[in-house]
Amino acid sequence: MNPEGYPIENVPLQGTYDGQHGGPTTVQYTTVNINTEPPKDHIIWSLLCFMYSNPCCLGLAALTFSIKARDRKVAGDLQGARHYGSTARCLNIWATVLFSIMVLIAIITIIAVVVKMNEAVRSLNPYNPNNYGYNYRG
Repeated sequence: MNPEGYPIENVPLQGTYDGQHGGPTTVQYTTVNINTEPPKDHIIWSLLCFMYSNPCCLGLAALTFSIKARDRKVAGDLQGARHYGSTARCLNIWATVLFSIMVLIAIITIIAVVVKMNEAVRSLNPYNPNNYGYNYRG
């Protein structure tokens, strides 16, 4: 029983037991790292990117790769799950960055438009305290 990806080591036993004839006996065992994490599929992040921030369909692609990573993890192919999971992570990062840039540009544009409209409205008001009566046609 060798889990895929773990090395097999042969360790000789020290001494012999009563009733056994022959040389040293070897025992095969596998080293399993208990602290290994299962590969992440980033399915929640992909769903959020797909539903709320889907620039250039990156959220859809990330969701597809997340589902593939989850399928590979269930099938036992941890290397394939890591590959699909890292691709989904990259796509999610790009989708989040592009969405953040678009929101920032929209906020800056809205602020600039509001400021310009405010200036235009103030300049049309004949009782504007900044006019000092020079443009008053009354």
